[in-house]
Amino acid sequence: MKRASRVYLEPISPARREEFLRLARASRSFHRKWVAPPATPKTFAAYMDRIGDESFRCFYVCRREDGALLGVVNISQIVRRLFQSAYLGYYVFAPYARQGYLGEGLALALAEAFRKIRLHRVEANLQSGNAPSRKLVKRLGFRKEGFSLRYLRIAGKWTDHERWAMTVEDWKKASRKA
Repeated sequence: MKRASRVYLEPISPARREEFLRLARASRSFHRKWVAPPATPKTFAAYMDRIGDESFRCFYVCRREDGALLGVVNISQIVRRLFQSAYLGYYVFAPYARQGYLGEGLALALAEAFRKIRLHRVEANLQSGNAPSRKLVKRLGFRKEGFSLRYLRIAGKWTDHERWAMTVEDWKKASRKA
C-alpha cells in the first residue's frame, strides 16, 4: 500500500451536492455496469438519509492539490460487538479513473476503518467481470474468500460477485510492506 499523498478524505455532506450530482451524471456510462451513484437531488437526499446513522461512514475522495471531488468510499453496514465488521463500497468519477486516486483514497479509508472505527474485518464484494476493481483490492492486501451467485441487483440485473476481505491483521501486514 502506498501512502496517500495526493488525496484526502472528507465526510460526505450536502455541501458538495451539486458537484457530486454533476460528476455522477457525467459518469453514468462509465459506471453503468458497476454502480449507480445518486444522480438527482431526490436520490442524493435519500443517500444522505441512509448514511446518517452510525452504521455508515462515507467519504468523498478529494484531490489535495485543488480539492476536486474524485470519488466516493462507503464503509457500510458496520456491525459491532462480536463481529466488528463492515462492507466497503467505492467508485471513482470518470474524469479521474485510472490515475491511482481511488487506490490512495481506499488506503486512507482502510486506515480509518481499522484505526478509528476499530473494525476487525472489512469485506468488498465486486462483480466477477470487474478486473480493475479486482486488481485494486489485491494490491491493497485483500484476499478472495468466495463467490456469491446473483448477490446484488445492479442495473436491474442480479449479478454474481466475488467476496474479498481483509482483517486488521492483514491490513497491518500490508501496511508494513508499503
